[in-house]
Amino acid sequence: MAYDVERLLRLWTDPLPEDDAAAAEAFREVYADPVTVNGAPLTAADLVARARALQGVFEAPEREVLDVVEGDGKVALAFRLAGRQVGTLNTAAGPVSPTGQRLELRVIDVLTLTDGRVSAIWMVADELGALASVGAVRLVA
Repeated sequence: MAYDVERLLRLWTDPLPEDDAAAAEAFREVYADPVTVNGAPLTAADLVARARALQGVFEAPEREVLDVVEGDGKVALAFRLAGRQVGTLNTAAGPVSPTGQRLELRVIDVLTLTDGRVSAIWMVADELGALASVGAVRLVA
């Protein structure tokens, strides 16, 4: 049976319950609590805070699954999130204030599954492409 990546992505793009406890429970249905993300443990409450922040970045976010590869308790997922940037995007280079321009994030997640839930994630996001698209960085020739 294929892993339900759409369910996972909806947690990050669709409105969460206003009640933080209910939102955390929605994450616990999909993720272990805590889940290890790039080597650091994050609680369901941490994931809710991150999801709320991400949901505030895009107006009417679009998501597109580019590829999914599954095997041996792992799921590798490549996807895009895009939309008009109406909120601050937190990046490794610092926060990017809303531009009102179209912003696209390309992400690759490698998920480890334990008992049907995500117990660990290694993720990489193409922040440089997103930063360049809204004029936050310029490449010199």
